[in-house]
Amino acid sequence: MSRLGRRVCSAGVVGLLVAQLFAAPAYGQGTRGEQFWLEDYGVTEAWETTHGEGVTIAVIDTGVDGGHPALEGATVGGTDVSGGGDGSGGPVAQTNTEHGTLVASLAAGRGEELPQEMEPEDFDDLSDEEWDDWFDDFLADLEEIYGEDWEDEVDEDVLDEFYETRVFPGMEEAEEDDSEALDPESLPWPERPAGVVGVAPEADLLSVSLVLEDPNPHGPSTDDQIAQAVRWAVDNGADIINMSIGSGTQDWPESWDEAFLHAEQNDVLVIAAAGNRAAGHWSVGAPATIPGVLTVAGVNQDRDISQESSSQGIAVDIAAAAEPLVGALPEGGYGAWTGTSGATPIVAGAAALVMAAHPELSAQQVKHRLLTSADSAGAEGIDPEFGHGVLNVDAAVNGSVPDFNAADYDTLEDWIQVHRRSEAETQDAEGIPEDAGVVAGPEGEPRDLPQAAEVRSSQDWAGPVTLGVSALVLVALMTLAAVHLFSRRDN
Repeated sequence: MSRLGRRVCSAGVVGLLVAQLFAAPAYGQGTRGEQFWLEDYGVTEAWETTHGEGVTIAVIDTGVDGGHPALEGATVGGTDVSGGGDGSGGPVAQTNTEHGTLVASLAAGRGEELPQEMEPEDFDDLSDEEWDDWFDDFLADLEEIYGEDWEDEVDEDVLDEFYETRVFPGMEEAEEDDSEALDPESLPWPERPAGVVGVAPEADLLSVSLVLEDPNPHGPSTDDQIAQAVRWAVDNGADIINMSIGSGTQDWPESWDEAFLHAEQNDVLVIAAAGNRAAGHWSVGAPATIPGVLTVAGVNQDRDISQESSSQGIAVDIAAAAEPLVGALPEGGYGAWTGTSGATPIVAGAAALVMAAHPELSAQQVKHRLLTSADSAGAEGIDPEFGHGVLNVDAAVNGSVPDFNAADYDTLEDWIQVHRRSEAETQDAEGIPEDAGVVAGPEGEPRDLPQAAEVRSSQDWAGPVTLGVSALVLVALMTLAAVHLFSRRDN
């Protein structure tokens, strides 16, 4: 049995914590190395143009821990609409309290400043006793952040080597390849290896905290919370609203019309998750079905549609990484996760980069650049799983795209005029007898009055009935007369 005994874990988990505790090689072990989409989706190329400065993303979710080292300085405002928060937009206790922080970190995480006292060279200065104490604290941190089960994912050799050499595997090679790779001051901060770096690491965040449980123990229903959250985000300076939330129904309450129309009329781009099959949502649900909303599906690292993490439907606009993901957890930790909840802030961050690079564009034009620059995937045209294709951030920010035509994109305003009006007509027509011959007219216009020929009264049916009765009486009398005549003959 090694010195570590049972206190062992996988290299992946160790990598996350090592990145949190001291410098790890860029693009290697640690959270930064886990974020494959930064390279694969052209994010690092787009950073040569912009980091999203001057753009504000509102995260409507379970609340964001703005004090997390990877989000320090990112959150510039917030509120709570659930009745259960402190009003700052911080995490509200519920089943998935950490969800909002995970989402925010993928959109606008800042990475993490590396504490100088924890740099690898300092380990050589520790006595054996001091090293043992530090290493014991390190293992305790692993257990505290990842729970008791972390030690069941066994790769004992990794931690043994770290303990014996005081160098995490891979560090020496990185130092040989790039002598400055471990110096945080030598790198632009979006490229620092520690912590989660968002797609738009200089964008600002607003946090609106919800309770996504039914019933909400604090009062307001989910429907009411979402409507209030969207209005607040628009009124407090959001350029983009990220909604990594969804329902199992395509319809939405009429109370949302005003809120989402408020966003549309104020040129705010709303981006929503398509939903997750693992949650029983095989088809895209609201708010992702609302016209004008940019709907995000999820793919794995091979760009295959995620079988458990991506609903499908005609509302899908674009696909982005949904698995495997890593993100920030409240109170300073990091964790692995999957789902279109994570794909959505990746697209929101991309939208922020486009807005920063092209400030003259409207929200719809930003959406147009994202969709028309996507890498083709799925069936030709707009695929029900991939939409227009897989996100290409560099092309969206720096590439040439087809001319924008507003007629190519649905708007909520047009939808309301057609569908809510139709519903009103249906309601007005209720109670009219089917055989009345009356057709409900358009809302606001008088209906046709019944014509005289259509009016049925006692005068219409009295004549025919009287004639019918007279004929029956005449037939009866003739029958009696015939019977009487035959009777007399027989006698």
